[in-house]
Amino acid sequence: MGTLTFCINVTLDGCVDHREGIADEETHPLFTRLLDEAGAMLWGRTTYEMMESAWPAVARGDVEADATMREWAVKLDAKPKYVVSSTREDFPWANSHRIIGDLREGVQKLKDDTPAGVLLGSASLATELDRLDLIDEYRFLVHPRIAGHGPTLFEAGLPSTRRLELVSATPLRNGAIMTHYRRAD
Repeated sequence: MGTLTFCINVTLDGCVDHREGIADEETHPLFTRLLDEAGAMLWGRTTYEMMESAWPAVARGDVEADATMREWAVKLDAKPKYVVSSTREDFPWANSHRIIGDLREGVQKLKDDTPAGVLLGSASLATELDRLDLIDEYRFLVHPRIAGHGPTLFEAGLPSTRRLELVSATPLRNGAIMTHYRRAD
């Protein structure tokens, strides 16, 4: 069985707005390595649609991008992508699949069927999956910024405090820190 790892950019004040992170020649390769190590991506519909609107065009070369962004886009395009949605049924982006039915069962099956692990990249879906005790690890790229707005990590709340064990913390030249935690409880 693979692990489910919640992986997201976050500011010091907990903002997970994708526009607040630092996207540069250091952060893109970092996320590309994480993508290489994982067997699949998991998103909610809103995040899927945001990603779908940008990255396939970069992968095809229709949009000008530096080499690190293009490498990320090409690998993301090829990676299996799973989407939780109750409102959308058609997911035409390459290698996209919808998880239907019971959320706990669907995500547990995905974990069971993906020994290399699954990267979860949606904040609101992470809250729901954390409530179901399905998240095994957390990788937060903490950016040296205070956004002063949301959305924020777990803003809808969790039923209890999650105790985590630090696996690693790696500082980047741009001031961000990649943290890796595992559930301790």
